[in-house]
Amino acid sequence: MTTTLPPVEPFTASYLVAVVDDDPRIRSRLVSRLDPAQPAASFDSLSEFDAQTEAGSAVVIVLGPSFADSANLADVNKLLRGRSELTAVMVVDELTTEFLQQAIRSGVSDVITVPAELSDAVERAAENISVAPASPVTPGGIEEDGGVRGRLITVFSTKGGSGKSVIACNLGVVLARRTERPVVLVDADLQFGDVAVMLKLTPQNTIVDAVSSIHRMDAALLKSLLIRHERSGLYVLPAPTEPAFADQVTPAALVQILQLLRTFCAYIVVDTPAHFTDVVLSILDESDDVVLVAGMDIPSIKNVKIGLQTLRLLDMSADKLKLVLNRANAKVKLDVSEVERTLQLKADSLIPSDIVMPRSVNKGVPAVLDEPKSSVARSMEQLADLFLVESKPQRRGR
Repeated sequence: MTTTLPPVEPFTASYLVAVVDDDPRIRSRLVSRLDPAQPAASFDSLSEFDAQTEAGSAVVIVLGPSFADSANLADVNKLLRGRSELTAVMVVDELTTEFLQQAIRSGVSDVITVPAELSDAVERAAENISVAPASPVTPGGIEEDGGVRGRLITVFSTKGGSGKSVIACNLGVVLARRTERPVVLVDADLQFGDVAVMLKLTPQNTIVDAVSSIHRMDAALLKSLLIRHERSGLYVLPAPTEPAFADQVTPAALVQILQLLRTFCAYIVVDTPAHFTDVVLSILDESDDVVLVAGMDIPSIKNVKIGLQTLRLLDMSADKLKLVLNRANAKVKLDVSEVERTLQLKADSLIPSDIVMPRSVNKGVPAVLDEPKSSVARSMEQLADLFLVESKPQRRGR
């Protein structure tokens, strides 16, 4: 038997919970795992839920194991896209990386396997409820108000120490200096982000502040949380100040922030940690371009090769990938052609080894500003050209 949700004031901080599954026993079990003080109802199907709830009612939908397939996820995606005041968590019997990626793409905030964690998962998901419907986007990346959507560039590596964050900072600075609209650098290395240190910034707000305000977030509020790098004009959304705060940033909340940044920025550059997490997977899926950074050493090349295999398993388009070889001229008995042959991918950019780079990091001044005539600065300008030109050369595989 199903229950109709009581009415709730539209777009308020309060919310209700709806448990949806076609098995009444599973629904009962999931309801029993919720906070007894939290208003909840259960439904046989999403269509029944949709018919019995009014638009504007803030609801966290708990999806049972019967939704763990592509067809049901498509229905979930359709519902969540149509009603931004809804968010969803899913309980499954077994969780794989592939299914987690599918669920995130469908708009699900969190996927868990242990019902005992359900109450906490619902509370986290409630923070992602939007206070207003999302602005519709027309095909071709143009907002209905006529503005061009910002280009999302994620800088990623599968090996720490590859120079990923340094490249992200310099790329962001170059783009900011060569673009009229705002450029934002988002530090999504949630535990050990170094962007603020590398740019010698003392942030008053971090990405955690943006996530904690997600239920009332709009462009004006998000702009107020950014810190400006005065010398370049680059805006920064820093990582949390403490590693313990990382758990507060959910994949759905971060994607929502990135989508909002797209509405008023020309470019959004995202620096990520050197490993796959649900947050990283959601960012990679949202990105227009993925700058994959590799160092000129065997462990780095091995990890990048594994990373490429993982990205292919996740159906990432090869057109998104831009391979950057850092310290490409280092005399380490490993040449560029050998690396390209191993990775079966041609390098899009070669960053030379130069004392300028570590010296600039210690100064807190990006190399493109500290030594603008250096070989490193020229290579960063050339990397930025890949995104600034309208027509890019065709990629060649090997």
